[in-house]
Amino acid sequence: MRRTELLLQRLGEIGKSLERKGGALALLGLGSAGTETERLDEYSDLDFFVIVKPGEKNRYIDRLDWLEEIQPLAYAFKNSEVGYKVLFEDGIYGEYAVFEEWELENASYTGARIIWKDPMYGNTEIATPVNPIPSLKNDSLDFPLNEALTNLYVGLGRYARGERLSATRFVQGYAIDSILSVLHLLEPEVDYYPDPFGNERRLEKRYPRFAEIIGSMMQGYDHVPESALRILDYLEEVYPVNSRLSDEIRRLANLTCR
Repeated sequence: MRRTELLLQRLGEIGKSLERKGGALALLGLGSAGTETERLDEYSDLDFFVIVKPGEKNRYIDRLDWLEEIQPLAYAFKNSEVGYKVLFEDGIYGEYAVFEEWELENASYTGARIIWKDPMYGNTEIATPVNPIPSLKNDSLDFPLNEALTNLYVGLGRYARGERLSATRFVQGYAIDSILSVLHLLEPEVDYYPDPFGNERRLEKRYPRFAEIIGSMMQGYDHVPESALRILDYLEEVYPVNSRLSDEIRRLANLTCR
C-alpha cells in the first residue's frame, strides 16, 4: 500500500476507534490530512483534532489506547496540555490535540475536514474556524525591510564580538523572515497552498525566483558575513536602502569576513 493511502486509512481507523470508545463527537483532519489532500505525499504526517463531549477530554489525553489498538505506538510525547506527538510502529507520524467543542472558539486552525462525527452530533460547521488567523504578510515594505537591515547590522556586530549563534539567527533567521513577510510584494506568488502559520512553507513552489537565490543568503554558521552581504545586495535591488547604514553593514561584514 502506498504511504499516502496508508495515511488516509489511518485517519479512518482513528475515527472508527473513537466511535468504538465513545465520548467523542468528531475527528477533524488538518492541513494535508484536511482539505489539502492533493499535496499529501510520502513525507506527510497526520495533523488532527479530536472533539469530545464535556468531561471526556482527560480520558483521551491521559490514555492512548484509542490509538494503540489501531497500531502500537513506538513513541509518544505530550507536547502540550491538550495533545501529543506520536510515532506509530509502522512509521506513521502524527500530531493532535483534544478539545471540547467550546474550546475551538480559541483554537487557531485552517483547512479542516470532518473525517468522522457522531451521527447524533448536529454541528456541521465544526470544520470552519470561528476566529480568523492573523496574516503573517505585511502590506508595506518599509517596516519589514528596515527591520531586516537593522538585523544585519546587529547580527554582524555580534559576529565580530564572537557571538556567532546569535549572529546567525539575526542575519539568516530574523532578516530572512522579514523579507518573507513582504515577498508577495516583490515577486508574483504562485498559488500553491500558502500556510497562514509560516511564510517559509512551500516557498520553493510559491516564489521560485527567490528560491533560486536564497541559498546564497543562508550560507550557514561559519559564513554569516557573506550571507549578510548577499542579503544586503538583494535589499538594495528592491528597496531604497539608507546609504549610511548600508556602508556600515558592509564595513562590519568585510571586517569579519575570513
